[in-house]
Amino acid sequence: MPDRPAYLRIADTLREGIRDGSLPPGTRLPTMAELCAAHGVSEIVVRQAVALLRTEGLVETRRGGGTVVRVVPPARRVAMERYRAVTRPLAVPETTFTRDQKISWQEYRLDKEFTRVRADDDLGALFELPTGTELLRRRFVFYARGEPQQISVNYLPWSLVGGTPVADPEREPWPGGTLAQLAYLGHPPTRVEESVRSRMPTPEEAETLRMGGGVPVIAITRRMLSRASVMEVCRDIVLPADRVVLDYSIDL
Repeated sequence: MPDRPAYLRIADTLREGIRDGSLPPGTRLPTMAELCAAHGVSEIVVRQAVALLRTEGLVETRRGGGTVVRVVPPARRVAMERYRAVTRPLAVPETTFTRDQKISWQEYRLDKEFTRVRADDDLGALFELPTGTELLRRRFVFYARGEPQQISVNYLPWSLVGGTPVADPEREPWPGGTLAQLAYLGHPPTRVEESVRSRMPTPEEAETLRMGGGVPVIAITRRMLSRASVMEVCRDIVLPADRVVLDYSIDL
């Protein structure tokens, strides 16, 4: 077997150091000159090795700060039971997000953008409504302790929310979130459906969520139903894949 290319061997060595803890998160990698001297290769080869680690989401290059091992926050666990909990009376303001993040209402921030749109074919099928039905589109960016953690784009029928406080962005964040809003409108959710897939983030998503290169996102399409009627569609809930674990349980 031919020898592995030099850049792969260098990447293997650095990757092993990251994984065994000898290069802990936040540690600056050796300089280009140091790596070139240590491995007897040109700068081009070292750059290839570092670029590979960057695409794997293990390191990031900071302007004026060199290349450092990425600091990845502990993954939070997200379970379907989070929807059930919001149906009980709230002693303090909270949502599924604040409970997932274990943060107080004061540590929670929500950026929002509301627009009126028409359902495309896909949204019409999800809502089981005709294409062109008028909807309220709400784009949210969720922050925990000042750090962006999640993007959600959800839709509600305009015939349901038009002229109500739910269509007013100044009322956000709303304690209890969308579940509480639907209950307020007289249509408490009785069923939640989620479809989960993974993909690479768009440039806008990666910038908004301050993601490192090479990290995919989990994209969740959600429907909330009240009996047989679809009240809300979220397309999508976008989460950095290295920050979340999805927990699902089924009673048999």
